[in-house]
Amino acid sequence: MTLSNREMAMIEMAMAEPMLMQVEAWAAVNSGSRNLVGLANIAAMLADAFAALPGTLSFVAATGVTVVTGDGRINAQPHGDHLHLVVRPQARTQLLFTGHMDTVFAVDSAFQSLTLREPGILNGPGVADMKGGLAVMLAAIKANEAAGTDFGYEVVINSDEEVGSLSSAALVAQAAYGKRAAFTYEPSALPDGTLAGARAGSGNFSVVINGKAAHAGRNPDDGRNAVVAAADLAVRLKAASGDGFSCNPARIDGGGPNNVVPDHAILRVNFRPKTPADEASVAALLDRFTADIARHHGVAVHIHGGFGRPPKPMDGPTTALFNHVKICGAALGQTIGWRDSGGVCDGNNIAACGVPVVDTMGVRGGDIHSSDEYLIIDSLGERAALSALTIARLVSGNVL
Repeated sequence: MTLSNREMAMIEMAMAEPMLMQVEAWAAVNSGSRNLVGLANIAAMLADAFAALPGTLSFVAATGVTVVTGDGRINAQPHGDHLHLVVRPQARTQLLFTGHMDTVFAVDSAFQSLTLREPGILNGPGVADMKGGLAVMLAAIKANEAAGTDFGYEVVINSDEEVGSLSSAALVAQAAYGKRAAFTYEPSALPDGTLAGARAGSGNFSVVINGKAAHAGRNPDDGRNAVVAAADLAVRLKAASGDGFSCNPARIDGGGPNNVVPDHAILRVNFRPKTPADEASVAALLDRFTADIARHHGVAVHIHGGFGRPPKPMDGPTTALFNHVKICGAALGQTIGWRDSGGVCDGNNIAACGVPVVDTMGVRGGDIHSSDEYLIIDSLGERAALSALTIARLVSGNVL
């Protein structure tokens, strides 16, 4: 399908937005998921930028989240506020746009500055994941507003995506309700612009094991070694990994002096189930193995955590939305494909609400979550054009 004059004008508007300038300003602010001051600063900057759109813009306080500390206590974990914009909630067509303001780079990270690695390649914290995506989102929506596209929408930019979106999951689910489709602005799955299709789910657990202390030399058999129990559980869970899920025992906290049988340990473990049925199987497996460990080692076991990211399948409506993006890409001379991914994001949660979502509408780049993270600068305009056209044609046509 060729581009109309209206579409061409809208695309030019999207590509003309000062996206690179925005990325440079936003990426200069450290907004690691636990840096509450930095998150407040970037939230204010984003609020100023997104205030160019109509509707009601607000900050939403994080919902309560608890974590298991290294000594086994359960403490509240503070999070930053989330940004929420509601525009024309009574319009016939409703869309959802989501992104995140946090990065994986802590306030004391050595990776804080921007560098032009080579012409057209910008290296910096969060330039691809996903401050570049936020600039693309804003440019595409502004272009559709200027073109008079008749639709309603919500924008959610959360502060905790990189740590599982636990404090924003309810907000995302509420915003997804009743939406025709959703777009999330994570970077493309590959530097060539390939999208992430189906995604595995993810569950993070802290398994707290309480044993019994004893002298390691005089009466070790009177003790109940919590570290050994945690290690046994880790080995059993890893060995059970198969086609339906992967398991990563990531860390064991606990123990103490060499002459004391340790009475405390915490196993930190992540699961990646491929389907909802696999998720249920993993939950049952974890319950069974922890019961076996408690009985075999004579310890008490408590499971903290859950599956924060449901699996995201490529169902019929989702496939139709991906094909729509592909057709819009072809009209712009962009080849759009997709492949399954083991990674997770807010797209998992949106899909679980029954809303078709494409969750890698952001920039092209790579090496995310590392000091080599980079943004392909030309992709700002490319992806803004793709997103702007995708939105306009979705609203005006019978796509889904």
